[in-house]
Amino acid sequence: MRRKDREIKDYSKMLEIIDQCDCIRIGFQEQQGTYILPLNFGYESKEDQLIFYFHGAKEGKKVELTKEQSVVGFELDTKHELVQHQTACGFSYLYQSIIGKGKLEILDTKEDKIQGLTKVMSHYSDKSDWTFEDQMVNSVNVWKLTVTEWSCKEH
Repeated sequence: MRRKDREIKDYSKMLEIIDQCDCIRIGFQEQQGTYILPLNFGYESKEDQLIFYFHGAKEGKKVELTKEQSVVGFELDTKHELVQHQTACGFSYLYQSIIGKGKLEILDTKEDKIQGLTKVMSHYSDKSDWTFEDQMVNSVNVWKLTVTEWSCKEH
């Protein structure tokens, strides 16, 4: 990170920023270039290990890309605010962002999938005791992204 003065290193503050984010973007590398997917997500932090979860269809481009590569990039951002000025170069934009890389996998077991789906639902609600019908759990894939490196920035 070039602007060290904007870097956030406090782990609890970084998690607070994730709590404010509505969308995670996952970046896959394809032969033609980068393919970026915006997704709903949930997360957990276990002993300072950050793990994201998201869900989707059991077939399609995301599934194929996951089979081809297990390491992906990700990005989240929030607190967007335009700062206006009298001059063009005086304009600025305030934000908080998180970027990083991690190991991506599709979860296999019903229990793991339910844990991931619960984290997704809990991120968007105050409820943490969700119930999922077997038919629903069996009809979706749940991805787990174990973060290997990440940084946080605020302006």
